[in-house]
Amino acid sequence: MFCYQCEQTAMGKGCTKVGVCGKDPQTADLQDLLVWAAKGIAFYAHRLRAMQYVDKEADRFVLEALFSTVTNVNFDPVRLEALIAKAGQVKARLQNEYANRCQRVDKPTDKPTDAAQWTPPKDRTEMLVQAQALSIAKKIEVLGADAAGLQELILYGLKGTAAYADHALVLGKEDDGVNAFFHEALDFLTGPKATDVNALVAMTLKVGEVNLKVMELLDAANTGVYGHPEPTPVRITPVKGKAILVSGHDLKDLESLLKQTDGKGINIYTHGEMLPCNAYPGLKKYKHLVGNYGGAWQDQHKEFDAFPGAILMTTNCIQRPKDSYINRIFTTGLVAWPKVKHIADKNFEPVIKAALAEKGFEKDEPEKKITIGFGHNAVMNVAGAVIDAVKAGKIKHFFLIGGCDGAKPGRNYYTDFAQAVPHDCVILTLACGKYRFNKLPFGDIGGIPRLLDIGQCNDAYSAIQIAVALAGAFGCGVNDLPLSMILSWYEQKAVCILLTLLHLGIKNIKVGPTLPAFIGPNVLNVLVEKFNIAPTTTAQQDLKAILKA
Repeated sequence: MFCYQCEQTAMGKGCTKVGVCGKDPQTADLQDLLVWAAKGIAFYAHRLRAMQYVDKEADRFVLEALFSTVTNVNFDPVRLEALIAKAGQVKARLQNEYANRCQRVDKPTDKPTDAAQWTPPKDRTEMLVQAQALSIAKKIEVLGADAAGLQELILYGLKGTAAYADHALVLGKEDDGVNAFFHEALDFLTGPKATDVNALVAMTLKVGEVNLKVMELLDAANTGVYGHPEPTPVRITPVKGKAILVSGHDLKDLESLLKQTDGKGINIYTHGEMLPCNAYPGLKKYKHLVGNYGGAWQDQHKEFDAFPGAILMTTNCIQRPKDSYINRIFTTGLVAWPKVKHIADKNFEPVIKAALAEKGFEKDEPEKKITIGFGHNAVMNVAGAVIDAVKAGKIKHFFLIGGCDGAKPGRNYYTDFAQAVPHDCVILTLACGKYRFNKLPFGDIGGIPRLLDIGQCNDAYSAIQIAVALAGAFGCGVNDLPLSMILSWYEQKAVCILLTLLHLGIKNIKVGPTLPAFIGPNVLNVLVEKFNIAPTTTAQQDLKAILKA
């Protein structure tokens, strides 16, 4: 195996024996083959769309295939094997459709790429043999680090965008142009232009452009179904009673569980990236959604072990479960782990039974709360006060400090940075990186909280809307605002958000705690020259440089 798609990759270069995330070589190889199969499907889907033929099953399958290979999603070889088998069926159907349609209009078929010529293997043994020829290490040998790294940057951006598109699709929102782009981009990656650095850079920025559209779709899906997030104090200490903990990102899964547990004497807690759910009117109306438990995903071994109830994983962020809780943790949707009970039909009765069988919290802990829910709608409602505070000199600077959290050393930088931000500055935060400092007392500036929790990682869309609105109010560009972005990354959702910011032309972004292994020195030089993107150094040094500029 060779995998370097996450921030914690071994030695900062790549996992070759086993993934730092817990992914074994067999799972890694099956994921590589699934991506290859998706590229083969894309060859035909892209051309069929040009012939006015759209296959919705193929559109949705490609999203699920890409999302399944995001870090910390699907670790189950059995489920991956089934996806690869399905990929073979989808490709065969599209291949036949393409040949028939070309024949009907007397049009020669395009020469198929290697991925389009992929022959589905008979069993897992053949799958693993095929995967050996598809490793990233071999790609680097053939293409060189720059072209291979840019191809992977595009692919990882597509994976993150696919995750957001799948979240939106679950709530009934999709866009045909977005679906078409997935096929276009995957087909591009196996075509002749995918070795041209300029073409690769252009496609990279296009991924960012499409991801902006997808985040807009997801925002519309979430707020259309559950209302706009509202500033909401959320309890972060347990209350007495039976309990279920919900982690991941999926709002609809949480809603389904809330409905199924209503009146059953079970308290529901959010975990990790589910914390923002407590601010949506359509979710917080359930009285047994009592608050948030724990912090970011990398602390789940300790937190899940101590949690006296059942646990439901709705999307990525799962780690290898400990034996102490493996019988009371469940997965649903695309997330999976071998030997963990998977709820495919969204009937969460097994989760409920497991919760009732556990002791639950035996007493109320002293009440502590944090305030969340500062999405773009909430901030725009008080935009006048914010703008007045800036004009009066009461707010000197805005810092967006957030992104993915992780276990690798160096992430205390974000805590140090947030604590060092001057008292006349406001901090915007999002994603699970906020757990590094979101329980610290930051106070307010004239009634405006100094820490504004915007939401999940996909709520970077809210941050963008806030920045655009402020720029409009002050009659300047976003890069001219007193706004600095200090981002932490871990997996592919963070990658696609970064590409969106680059597409928008936003400059001077600090990224850490380490740079991606797939971005080599030459590619980094391009990003530095065009966008002045830079790695984090120390909190004090970076803060001093920003405020001096």
